[in-house]
Amino acid sequence: MTIVVNVSDAAVSDEVENVLTTYSLGSCIGVCAYDPAAHVAGMLHFQLPSAAIDPQRAQQNPCMFADTGMQRLLSLMAEKGADRRRLRVKLAGGAQMLNDNNLFNIGRRNQTAIRKVLWQHGLLIDREDLGGNSPRTLYMKVADGTVTVKSGTHTAVL
Repeated sequence: MTIVVNVSDAAVSDEVENVLTTYSLGSCIGVCAYDPAAHVAGMLHFQLPSAAIDPQRAQQNPCMFADTGMQRLLSLMAEKGADRRRLRVKLAGGAQMLNDNNLFNIGRRNQTAIRKVLWQHGLLIDREDLGGNSPRTLYMKVADGTVTVKSGTHTAVL
């Protein structure tokens, strides 16, 4: 079964037949985390780097932001038996989608923010497909944590 992770959303599964999927990763970033011992997979699709931008909105939807979204993902995974010390983390997205002469740089700011948040949680990035200027679709198999990224005609396994 395919579980769709929408924008500003997170999902977790421990059912091996499931695939977590998110679409339209432009400047947003998709975070895939997998505990190989517990066979628990989690995916976050966040839009913005920090809940400090809009604390009220972060309270209503923590998955909109890198910091509060990652905390939510880790909590959901722990509820399913994942141990953060075993997590394998893969990232995709963070593209420069608008020609704003680097005024807002949301994609790059999201990249910096998620690296900081992961470091604060003691998590390392195993693989990544970040930057550029094309949107991506992300797939994660719960059975083994395999992550596939599609962008246009390009497909990569992280």
